[in-house]
Amino acid sequence: MDLIKVDNVAYSIDKLKIIDDAAFVAERNEFISIIGPSGCGKSTLLRIMAGLIQPTHGKVTYMGQRIMKPRKEISFVFQDFGLLPWLTNIENVKLGLSSLDISDEEKSYRARALLSKFRLEGFENSYPNVLSGGMKQRVGIARAIAAGPTVLLMDEPFSALDELTANTLRTDITYMLRSKDIPVGCVIMVTHNVEEAVELSDKIVILSNKPSRVKAVKGIRMRSPRNRHGREFIATVDEIYRTLIG
Repeated sequence: MDLIKVDNVAYSIDKLKIIDDAAFVAERNEFISIIGPSGCGKSTLLRIMAGLIQPTHGKVTYMGQRIMKPRKEISFVFQDFGLLPWLTNIENVKLGLSSLDISDEEKSYRARALLSKFRLEGFENSYPNVLSGGMKQRVGIARAIAAGPTVLLMDEPFSALDELTANTLRTDITYMLRSKDIPVGCVIMVTHNVEEAVELSDKIVILSNKPSRVKAVKGIRMRSPRNRHGREFIATVDEIYRTLIG
């Protein structure tokens, strides 16, 4: 059974149609990127998948169950990190465990272990304002996966970072999310960066301009890690660009 199924989803604001008849599926052990022109509704579609907003038409299901509101099996990483500045980094990660019926000591243990896995030892009791952008996003992702979600949704998680930091974080996060130690079964990421999508994804969902429809779904069969300068990588990037502008 598909983990996530986007089934003929449409979304309008007043009389302006943003998304029209979008449909695709996300299966277990897939890393999926959603790309499309700026303002086409990528982030809106991701929020519909998270249950944060409801579609005007159609539905999104998780393992056959319609998503009507946020649920513990699906977690969300925001573009702007979404950390609470008045909480320490370990307290921010513990927020991701608030739905679990475990002791505060167990929450602290799990949060500390995740921060260590994300190479943030020594910053547990610091506040987010002392962290770099890449470190803040590590905390944000640690919080999102703390409770062991099956599906991780990420809204342009690397776009606020400089390219060097983004490259390093992409490599680290991809390795960690594919690790057997992390129970995430599927990652769906919105990005405007075609090269990033080709580097990370097993499948790329390409959206049109508003009203946004699925123009194509492209499977990526290259082995990881992928060489951005390789012939197959460059050819795939060119194909995605042609589909986007075609």
